[in-house]
Amino acid sequence: MDKSSSTERYIPMTTISSGKGIEIAPDIYSFTIQFVNVCFIGTAEKGWVLVDAGTPKSARKIFDEAEKRFGHNAKPEAIILTHAHFDHIGAIFELMEEWDVPIYGHSLELPYLTGQKNYPIPDRSVDKGLIAKISPLFPIEAIDLGHRVHELPSNGTVPHIEGWRWIYTPGHTEGHVSLFREIDRALIVGDAFVTVNQESLYEVITQKLEIHGPPKYLTPDWATSWQSVKTLENLHPLLAVTGHGQPVSGEWLKNNLAYLSKEFDKIAIPKQGNMFNNL
Repeated sequence: MDKSSSTERYIPMTTISSGKGIEIAPDIYSFTIQFVNVCFIGTAEKGWVLVDAGTPKSARKIFDEAEKRFGHNAKPEAIILTHAHFDHIGAIFELMEEWDVPIYGHSLELPYLTGQKNYPIPDRSVDKGLIAKISPLFPIEAIDLGHRVHELPSNGTVPHIEGWRWIYTPGHTEGHVSLFREIDRALIVGDAFVTVNQESLYEVITQKLEIHGPPKYLTPDWATSWQSVKTLENLHPLLAVTGHGQPVSGEWLKNNLAYLSKEFDKIAIPKQGNMFNNL
């Protein structure tokens, strides 16, 4: 198993929400690490999974939060990855070594998790925001999880959490997935859309609530990203946990997701870009 800068390079950036958790439902808990959210799904009694693995050097924070929520020596049944960007797999090796549990991702994301393929260098030209400008400094190297990583079941179920299914939502990455539960229309979005302007350092720090498409500097396929947002809007979710920004629900989610789905070309797609597939 090979590490890379995607799990080793600490990014000195944070938000006012870092270190805070929000219970979205009795068995859904969002926890912010620096500028990204991980999600705990399940209960101590019935078992739980971790969705995404935070930023590099954040494992201790995840371990501590798991113990607070589920008890001493709490251990998930599995780790589910929405995708393999550095801020979603940063602590994966430490978590894997401590917990010894299977890790799941989409088949098209596995090359980034088995050392075969790096992501493209982020495109600093897509936006005037400071984070966009410094984004080429973000690590994009693949990691190799070896036999620990598995393909998500082809029938759409999510291992170890009953009632959930994974939804293929590519565009931000080739194998990006979101998770959905029909009974309460709960949605774990990953980065298919976000609720903060992820290109602006000020808005990331302050966590100003706004609907946005996926982070521009790391999204190579905008036509597919738009279709993924339409797919999620058609689920009519009642609550959503995004990879970046605040969890949202009710009328705010309904109205703003419909707006994003309709006006994606105006809201989300950058007007310029050096290498990305703009419409």
